[in-house]
Amino acid sequence: ILASEEAVKEHGLKPMARLRSYQVSGCDPTIMGIGPVPAIQGALDKAGLTLADVDRVEINEAFAAQFLACAKELDLDMSKTNIHGGAISIGHPLGASGSRIVAHLANEFKPRWEYSRG
Repeated sequence: ILASEEAVKEHGLKPMARLRSYQVSGCDPTIMGIGPVPAIQGALDKAGLTLADVDRVEINEAFAAQFLACAKELDLDMSKTNIHGGAISIGHPLGASGSRIVAHLANEFKPRWEYSRG
């Protein structure tokens, strides 16, 4: 469930994560697949962050060459990028890629002990 701060307070919800920013970007279609680069840069800029401030990065590209081009351009730390796989290994669910990424990342930051409790 995505909720406003007001709704969280009103209903006594316990947030799993906070969405700090987002970015809608496009690029020249002759360089298909590089679109995540300006999107990531724009979202970080809006949030006043850099990649060094981020613990996990998800790039949901369906082709390895696209992912590698973005990773190279952004100089991504592979130890914190797509740590559970991306669209190549998990799939690219039609109309649900963004929800899958957000749900995976939100759960990634839950304390590990919560998973081991019955």
